[in-house]
Amino acid sequence: MSMDGSMIDLRSDTVTRPTPEIRDAMARAEVGDDAYGEDPTVNELERRVASILGMEAAMFVPTGTMANQIALRIHADSGDVALMDRNAHMILNEGGAAAALWGITVRLLAGRNGIFTGADVEASFEVAHPFNPTHLTQPIRVLCVENTHNVGGGAIWPMTTLRAVSAVAREHGLGLHLDGARLWNAAVASGRTEADYAAPFDTVSVCFSKGLGAPVGSALVGSAQLIDRARRFKQQMGGGFRQAGIIAAGALYALEHHRERLREDHGNAHLFAIGISEIPGVHVETDRVRTNIIRFEVADRPAGAFVEACHARGLHMLPTTSHGVRAVMHLDVSRHDAIAAVDIVRDVLAASGR
Repeated sequence: MSMDGSMIDLRSDTVTRPTPEIRDAMARAEVGDDAYGEDPTVNELERRVASILGMEAAMFVPTGTMANQIALRIHADSGDVALMDRNAHMILNEGGAAAALWGITVRLLAGRNGIFTGADVEASFEVAHPFNPTHLTQPIRVLCVENTHNVGGGAIWPMTTLRAVSAVAREHGLGLHLDGARLWNAAVASGRTEADYAAPFDTVSVCFSKGLGAPVGSALVGSAQLIDRARRFKQQMGGGFRQAGIIAAGALYALEHHRERLREDHGNAHLFAIGISEIPGVHVETDRVRTNIIRFEVADRPAGAFVEACHARGLHMLPTTSHGVRAVMHLDVSRHDAIAAVDIVRDVLAASGR
């Protein structure tokens, strides 16, 4: 349990509660009808996030899934192919939307911790030959990258690798989309700017309701032409906001005030990883914990039983594989909570060994 007796919730950085300052900003927000482009707070949020990412324009949407799926639709048509890592959020956690909504086929790349190479991208293309009619195959239209990578344990793409895969994609005429839901974490941990990471891409999605702690919202960023096209698909998917400035104000406050504090989450993640690495029966690669996500394995019992036992003691985590567990640090988790979480893991595993 935390110091106040509440549950230490490490399921995700989406479980945060809005701070008093966020609530105040939302209560005072200037609003208008966003469907007409008249909400001043939405417009300011879009201008600000586009500026941070070094892009021309941005579009505020309710969720990261909507942002990613609109990006796919911008870059590809029904029957086309999108390339992405086999463990990408866009394939594992978006409800099969690419196929269900757009008829887009996803071709999976065998990345390591979510990071693949230019050679992996190149190998996706057949060698052209006049004996092989081009109309028999599905055209590959877009390459998608996730940074940081969720299933990869919050892995950050090296810039050299990012540039290499984008160069191969450009050689083949592909569109490039970055799922940057946790791009803020990548920037803080690496010392690079969000614009550095965004530069190779045509479109970028970013999330305000994960590490930044806003209650709602993501954005899709790109050229003015692409974002203008994106607004049609936002409407088509039911994303036509009205007085959306109320929630945009929370996102804007989080964007301006909570990016640098992500260092605290990264520090707590490292503290937790080091602590559990010393517990018999736990396997965690501490050198991979660079941001706020920790993925580890417990050897002596199924992950489902383990997380249930932790939950009974005041620590909430998610099972991911038969013995794999995910924990995520965020705005509502203190250093004391991270230390207490280690103690709960130790106690649960000690009890299971009796």
